Amino acid sequence: MSDYAGLVQEGVVVSDIFREIDEELRRDNLLKLWSRYGRHIVTLAVLVLLVAGGIVAWRDHQLSERRAQSMRYSSALSLFREGKDAEAAKVFAVIAQDGGGYATLASFEEAELLAKSGDRKGAAAAYDRIAAASGLDSVFRELATLLSVMQGLPDTDPHTVIDRLAPMTSSGNPWRSTALELTATARLEAGDKSGALEVYKTLADDLAAPQGMRARAAEMVVALAS
Repeated sequence: MSDYAGLVQEGVVVSDIFREIDEELRRDNLLKLWSRYGRHIVTLAVLVLLVAGGIVAWRDHQLSERRAQSMRYSSALSLFREGKDAEAAKVFAVIAQDGGGYATLASFEEAELLAKSGDRKGAAAAYDRIAAASGLDSVFRELATLLSVMQGLPDTDPHTVIDRLAPMTSSGNPWRSTALELTATARLEAGDKSGALEVYKTLADDLAAPQGMRARAAEMVVALAS
C-alpha cells in the first residue's frame, strides 16, 4: 500500500508540474500577444467607447429634437384654437420642413389652414408636396392626392383629375369610394354623362362604401337616367 501511495503522490506532483508549465506557457503566450497587439486592443477599446458614447449622444439629441418639435406643434395648435390661423399655418410650415415625427401632421394642418383661408391653390400645392413625399406611407400620399383634387377640382382639367384618381378606384383601396365619387363628378364636368352614370352605379352598388355616399350615388343614378 505504501508503494501505491507513493506512486499516487508522485503522480499528483507530476500533474501539478505539468499544470504549472501549462499556465506559464499560457501566460507567456498572453504576454507575447499583448506585446504584439496590445496597442491595437487599446485602440479598439477606445473606438468602441467613442462609438457607444456617440450613439448615446445622438439618441439624446433626437429625444431633445422630438420634445422641441412637440412643443412647437402644441404651440401651433394653440394658435389655431385662438383663431390665429395665419400664424398657426406658418408654424406648421416650419415643422413640416424640419421633418421628424410631426412633419406629416403639420403638413396636413398647414394645407387645411390654407384651404380654410380661401387659398385653394396654396392648399392644393401643399397637399401635392405631401403626395410627392417618397418616404411617406402610400395611404397618406393618396389621401393628400384626394384632398389636392378636391381643392383644385373647379379649376383643373377634368381628364387630369380622372387620371390622378384612377389608381385609387381599384377594389381594396381605402380611398376607393371617395375617388369614385370625385371621378364621377369629373366625368360630368367633362360632359361624359354616360361615363359618370356608370361610375355612380358602381358606387351605389358598392357595399363597402359609406351608406351616405351610396345614397348620394343612387340619387345621381336616378337623376342621370331620367
